[in-house]
Amino acid sequence: MFSFSVAKQDKLARVGRIETSHGAIDTPYLVPVATSASVRTLDSFDLKKLGAQCVLANTYHLFLRPGDTVVKKLGGLHTFMDFQGPIFTDSGGFQTFSLGLGREHNINKLGFFPEGKRSEQKQKTLARVTDAGVHFQSIYDGSRHLLNPKSSMRIQRNLGGDIIMAFDECTSPLSDYDYTKKAMERTHRWALESLRYHDRKQALYGIIQGGWWKDLRDASTKFITDLPFEGIAIGGSLGHSKKDMHAILDRLVPQLDERPRHLLGIGEIDDIFECVARGVDTFDCVMPTRIARRGNLYIHPESGGRVSNKFRINIKSGKYKDDGKPIDPHCGCPTCRSVSRAYLRHLYSINELSYYRLATLHNLHFMLSLMGQIRESIKSGTFVKLKRKWLKG
Repeated sequence: MFSFSVAKQDKLARVGRIETSHGAIDTPYLVPVATSASVRTLDSFDLKKLGAQCVLANTYHLFLRPGDTVVKKLGGLHTFMDFQGPIFTDSGGFQTFSLGLGREHNINKLGFFPEGKRSEQKQKTLARVTDAGVHFQSIYDGSRHLLNPKSSMRIQRNLGGDIIMAFDECTSPLSDYDYTKKAMERTHRWALESLRYHDRKQALYGIIQGGWWKDLRDASTKFITDLPFEGIAIGGSLGHSKKDMHAILDRLVPQLDERPRHLLGIGEIDDIFECVARGVDTFDCVMPTRIARRGNLYIHPESGGRVSNKFRINIKSGKYKDDGKPIDPHCGCPTCRSVSRAYLRHLYSINELSYYRLATLHNLHFMLSLMGQIRESIKSGTFVKLKRKWLKG
């Protein structure tokens, strides 16, 4: 079972609903990432209390540990991780970049180059791409594996996700035109194979590639949208800056039909607003949970959050040592209702494990609450006003 409907639009921004056999997703929505069948530091009870509608799990990591056949034997991801809402799974295509050209080009994330940080030291490439698929070396034990459309669809079938991704090649921001074109064409062939091998009970999204070149993105958009995918995902490098990403979406999204649109790996607050404004329905990003573990906690504009500070405070700062206020007085999360900034700084400074759960609860609640505000603003025709409130200055 899979369907998508749009209930209301405010210019290009739209409110919709994805229906699956495991429940609904109200869009726009930022999908929490549960890489190894777990949102780090949280359990299924936490996710229920937060009202998380869905999660996204990682094909590559679960294939290696504990193994997709183990997950299948134990009832699939919904039973394995005790989460009964819709589950997305990616295809493993992102690891083509992160373990391949990402290491070769010294880029530790896709991000926006040169805004994305570069590693000081080159790392050994652990992924080699051929037309037959991607030859991986496991990051866990060094064992070697081939991932291709057929095996990716088999793994995702065993995992039992509701919404799955076609196998693709995610290129680097530093890949040149010729390589990006070759990778795009390979992704198109793999899209056809993914359609051939996927379980029809699962909704399959095709992935548009083409880097930041207009003609390649146009070609990929036409190819992918002409195929019978249930949804459309936008992946790969989106240029060298956020302005490049905006330009790509301004050109690409009007070419799409009414199927749901997913933007892979994007999740900063300003990006959410800018991309929702351009018609994107769902996102996935590790940012909210990852930065929480590193001491960065979200705050609202009324509490001093701005684009310049990325709407966050760094709890490691000494100025919070005796600060008795909650992280954000405008937040109603369990953490803000119960403990102070000083306590969280104390927990972080002594490496107390409870810090990571409390911080993650806050950041995830903050983002899910923001997505709810965005949906309501689109319904009421006040999205532009809300966007201006958050992104001013």
